[in-house]
Amino acid sequence: MPRGTLEVVLVKAKGLEDTDFIGKMDPYVILTCRTQEQKSTVASGKGSEPEWHESFVFTVSDGVEELHVKIMDSDFGTHDDFVGEATIPLEPVFVEGSLPPTPYNVVKDQEYCGEIRIGLTFTPEDCFPEQDPEEESYGGWKESSY
Repeated sequence: MPRGTLEVVLVKAKGLEDTDFIGKMDPYVILTCRTQEQKSTVASGKGSEPEWHESFVFTVSDGVEELHVKIMDSDFGTHDDFVGEATIPLEPVFVEGSLPPTPYNVVKDQEYCGEIRIGLTFTPEDCFPEQDPEEESYGGWKESSY
């Protein structure tokens, strides 16, 4: 399994179901990659067509196969409302290295309720990290610098 860093660019969403009866909803996104969780800023008053243009970085280790995206509506004084979610498989970005902002279906109760556009970049961990020269004092043959 790949190891490294995953950069997630949260661009925007569209066609979301507005959960507010008065005014426009204030959506935000919770991104979860295995046990790591990060939260976007609240797109205040943006309703069903929010834009964020924010980047998040996750550490990818063995067994990570997907990114879970949960869209919530921030409500003052009451519990935040669940708008929808998307599960993004990471295998394509592990193979390609990066994927441009791509629309993913947002679902709620197994029904389509909009889309979210996310870009992904995977940077693999070096298989042979460079050693610190100060730690290389074990003796033995050393390659010349020219």
